Amino acid sequence: MAQHGTAGPAGAPRLGRVVGTAPSAVSGAVLLLPGGTETSTRRPSPLAAGAVRALGRRLAHDGRAAGLAAHVVHYRSRGWNGAQAQLAHDASWAADEIVRLYGDVPVCLAGVDMGGRAALRAGGHSAVESVLALAPWLPEEDMAAPPEPVKQLAGRRVLIVHGTNDERTDPELSFRLAQRAKKANRDVCRFEVHSDGHRLSQHHGEVLALASDFVMGTLFGAGFARPLEDALAAPPPLGLRMPLASGFGQSLRR
Repeated sequence: MAQHGTAGPAGAPRLGRVVGTAPSAVSGAVLLLPGGTETSTRRPSPLAAGAVRALGRRLAHDGRAAGLAAHVVHYRSRGWNGAQAQLAHDASWAADEIVRLYGDVPVCLAGVDMGGRAALRAGGHSAVESVLALAPWLPEEDMAAPPEPVKQLAGRRVLIVHGTNDERTDPELSFRLAQRAKKANRDVCRFEVHSDGHRLSQHHGEVLALASDFVMGTLFGAGFARPLEDALAAPPPLGLRMPLASGFGQSLRR
């Protein structure tokens, strides 16, 4: 078991120790990708890693019996840094590390804010089965620059969750990306959390329940809750503007 963090040389990304109690045998893994900034070579903020640990604790608790290992990815620095796409490269490195530690197990990339962009960009890694992006930071559309890629998401199941009142990351940009991704991959859905902001704090319990349902379904074949099943099956725009109902998670299964 990878109870202790693993690291490469100084300045390299690092995989945090297993969140919570490690399962007796690992059958799947979720990589938790914290937020970051557009440009920076500074070391990542500990607060950013702390922001994904609540998600990690919920997933680790719900998935322990199935063999889920959850790890926080500690980037080499906090910046995306333009064409370097550094956070996405660090996410891909972490997926390689999961394969080294546990063998051929399915992986979910779960990112928040800039970590959501990293999860989406690194989703083409061969070990990745699914991608979860919470309030993802995405660049403004620029006619002079190529759009954010989506072809790498083919064959993966993708869930985006965004608050409609997010003032930090534009929910319309995640909708447009989901529209483009849906054309290449029907297994894409997006939930809108009405009146919630960037931290999705007003409906925190519902967001965690939705994330858990998605991860357990995509990594271990558990049946999806009806709203998630409907969102994946619905044609755009219905499946990309699915409202997250208050109380989701209190009675998940049909």
